[in-house]
Amino acid sequence: MRSKLFSLFAILMVAALVLGACAKPTPAPTEVPTEAPTETPVATEAPTEAPTEPPVVDPWADVVPAKEIVWWHQHTGSAREAAIAKIVSDFNATNEYGITVTAEYAGSYGDIFNKMLPILNTPDVPDVVVGYQNQVATYQLADAMFDMNELINHPKYGLTQAEQDDFFPGFFAQDVLSLFNNQRLGLAPNRSMEVMYYNMDWLKELGYDAPPTTPEQFKEMACKAAATPFSGATEGAASPVGYELSIDTSRFASWTFAFGGDMFDYTTNQFTLNSEAAVNAWTFMQGLFKDGCARLVTENYGDQTDFGNGTLLFTVGSSSGLTYYGDAVAADGTPFEWSVAAIPHTTPDPVMNIYGASVSIPKSTPERELAAWLFVKYYTSAPVNAAWAKASGYFPVKASIADEVTAEFAGNKEAYATAISLLPFGKFEPPVPGYDFVRDNVVEVVMTSIVDDVTADVKALLDQANIDANAILAEQMSQIK
Repeated sequence: MRSKLFSLFAILMVAALVLGACAKPTPAPTEVPTEAPTETPVATEAPTEAPTEPPVVDPWADVVPAKEIVWWHQHTGSAREAAIAKIVSDFNATNEYGITVTAEYAGSYGDIFNKMLPILNTPDVPDVVVGYQNQVATYQLADAMFDMNELINHPKYGLTQAEQDDFFPGFFAQDVLSLFNNQRLGLAPNRSMEVMYYNMDWLKELGYDAPPTTPEQFKEMACKAAATPFSGATEGAASPVGYELSIDTSRFASWTFAFGGDMFDYTTNQFTLNSEAAVNAWTFMQGLFKDGCARLVTENYGDQTDFGNGTLLFTVGSSSGLTYYGDAVAADGTPFEWSVAAIPHTTPDPVMNIYGASVSIPKSTPERELAAWLFVKYYTSAPVNAAWAKASGYFPVKASIADEVTAEFAGNKEAYATAISLLPFGKFEPPVPGYDFVRDNVVEVVMTSIVDDVTADVKALLDQANIDANAILAEQMSQIK
């Protein structure tokens, strides 16, 4: 069976082969020659222009400056009042926009600050207002101040680069507040610094040929003066003393700076009233009172009066008081040689407390803000700034006029030149919200406590003061909009 199956399989295979061999072969298909496909031409794209930037819209293009604006200031004294009147009169007569500025004396810095707080973001604000950086920062917690960056580089209304570069860099930068995203909230028309006034004739009588440069020298000379009256003292004037301290936060800052410290940590944004330098400075000050070498100023400008009378060897105050000190020295007809120097310091170089209020623009309307800016621009221009510095006794803010102002200074030129030479060593008090409240309610209170009780624990007092100051700062910062 198996062989049969094999045979059948073999037969089928042979048959298949035979059938395949006998079949008529199918002719191979003839290939029709085909033309090579033509490439479809690539469409050439028409060149496209680079997208154009949308035109920059100038928000000030159609703004017409207001015709009447008001400037609140704090300046008193015949020379300054006359200078302010002339600056305003000249601007009103010459500006091409027909703007009329009315300058109003609005009280002291503190008075103006207190008047501003309840009227922020209302039509009642002045158009230009004088203010320290910390005061303006407090206003800006309510988003109430105009950012001058909107106009300072404007092609028509702004300052040229040369005009900006003419400002002393530190003065120009002082009104740009990092706390508010580097908004420019003011522009400086003048600055002052804390300096030490000294009676050179008295120092010579005490055996010295130069003012002190260190706290140790200062104490030695002050204590000698308290025990050795000046031969040129006004008869019947106060008893002699080496130093008179006025309870003023700027004095606290000046002595703390001179001992190598600061009042504020700009990294942590916290007050540092209890730093090692502050404790050392105010322990030193307490020692002057304990040893009978210093006393408090008991009336406004009493230190100027006592200095002029020849009963006070040293005092620390603003350089803007140079002419007033000169008047005090000449008042009784027996002038003596005097000048100014850096506050005695523990640091390798002097550290000078530089300060000054700027002019700022409260938010109102674009028309009022533009008119205010045009006046601020005029007021801080070099020729006007030179006239203002000469009349006021403040430092100019423009480098190009510094030599001219120094040469024409009406008072003690040597003292003024010395003060100007100390500008590179400047340091500033904190431009933070609430600093006015810290000054009045914390620093000046603790200063009084330290010198009123010469046994008081200086560090403990400053520790508590620092807690109080930072609590005020935190409360102020919680209001930021």
